[in-house]
Amino acid sequence: MRIISGIFKGKTINFLKSSTTRPLKDSVKENIFNIIAHSNEFNINIKKSNILDLYSGIGSFGLECISRGASKVTFVEKDKEVVKILSDNLLRLDASDKANIIVDEIKKFLEKKQLLKYEIIFLDPPFRENTYIEELEIIKKMKVYNTNHIVIIHRESKQLDDFKKILTPLVIKQYGRSKIIFGKFLILNSFSIFF
Repeated sequence: MRIISGIFKGKTINFLKSSTTRPLKDSVKENIFNIIAHSNEFNINIKKSNILDLYSGIGSFGLECISRGASKVTFVEKDKEVVKILSDNLLRLDASDKANIIVDEIKKFLEKKQLLKYEIIFLDPPFRENTYIEELEIIKKMKVYNTNHIVIIHRESKQLDDFKKILTPLVIKQYGRSKIIFGKFLILNSFSIFF
């Protein structure tokens, strides 16, 4: 695994070979960042953005964001063995000052008072789990995102999770077994008209 672009371009990322972890493939990651940079559906600039990387694992997505100029990345991961690799990756890249590592359950983290609001929220939950939908509801309720934001979800291509009451999907792409969903939190106002 490697960093695709930015100040750490070409640097390798250590990862854990395990049946319980599924690092984001370089090819899928590259496509995600191409869409962020070039999509007409939303206007997000990684540079100077605050990023929330949930189910962060070894930090592949968040490290790429740091390399591309993100202001701060908050990594949330409960597996201490994986967090050690994430910490090592940050140290090797000399990027610890741009990172905040939270070793906790995502729900517990989200329900605490948040100081940051995020422009990019990335979720890469295990393919067999859909508890992330509850976490999306908490994120929306706690409003830990800026008005101009994007939510990116990595799912298995066959998964048909229902989150349309929470998010407005903007772009959905499939890459082999992976499905990437880009969306924004659904905000209804008094002027909404339904047919």
